[in-house]
Amino acid sequence: MKLVTRMVLGFAAAGLVPLPVLAADYDPPVVVEEAPEYVPVEVGSGWYLRGDVGYVFERKAGTVRYRLFDATPPGSYSDAAFDSADFSTKAAFSAGFGYHFNDWLRSDVTVEGFRADFNGTTSSADPCDAGLPGTTSCRSEDSSSFSAIGAMVNGYVDLGTYAGFTPYVGAGLGYSLVRWKDLQNTTYCVGVDCPSAAPVATTSHPGQKDWRFTYALMAGVAYDISRNLKLDVGYKYRHIDGGDMFGWDNATALAGATGIQGRDGGFGTHEVKVGLRYDLW
Repeated sequence: MKLVTRMVLGFAAAGLVPLPVLAADYDPPVVVEEAPEYVPVEVGSGWYLRGDVGYVFERKAGTVRYRLFDATPPGSYSDAAFDSADFSTKAAFSAGFGYHFNDWLRSDVTVEGFRADFNGTTSSADPCDAGLPGTTSCRSEDSSSFSAIGAMVNGYVDLGTYAGFTPYVGAGLGYSLVRWKDLQNTTYCVGVDCPSAAPVATTSHPGQKDWRFTYALMAGVAYDISRNLKLDVGYKYRHIDGGDMFGWDNATALAGATGIQGRDGGFGTHEVKVGLRYDLW
């Protein structure tokens, strides 16, 4: 037994057998927590650019009303309306920038508009001219054109992405600058007693311009072409309030007529649009 003890002590002295470590000599391990990984914030994250072109497949003009002036002292006005009023346009455009608040909500600011031609007709039970027979009446054909350029703030709800397709609905509010060109008014004698079928007279009425409240409703679907680029196809309804359209011709203004003669009743357009959205992230 003594021999075994001497052998253990000898191995221990040589470092071959570890001896128990006393509790007072124990050093606990030091644990160092790893710092969280730094993720830089991307400048421009959430922002996007957009551009669209649209095809107007249906359009409607409101009632065009105008005033008549009787120069007989002390001078008086009466109201009338166009028998027909229509405008034609094919193309519309918009461009702007927007921001994604989250995966469901986004908003953008756009500049948009269109150009259109206008045609209308009026009629009167009175002769077109004092020199025509009292048994005749008068008909006029009117033409002009206008542009509507507006600034809109739009909001959208994206309804989830499915195999790269994201349907959405949206609405917008803003103002449009409607700028009318001069209205050309051509009158024709109506009745069997008319001396000729040729125009009686052609007059020019100065076009007007003003800012008008505008709203829009949208729905469509976006397709992911790439991580940052989306193809946007949708429907848009736009309504522009009515406003000033044309003033008095020179002869009537010289006779004492003042103010605006004609006002349009506003416009509504239905269009299919296609465009691109580019995410800046």
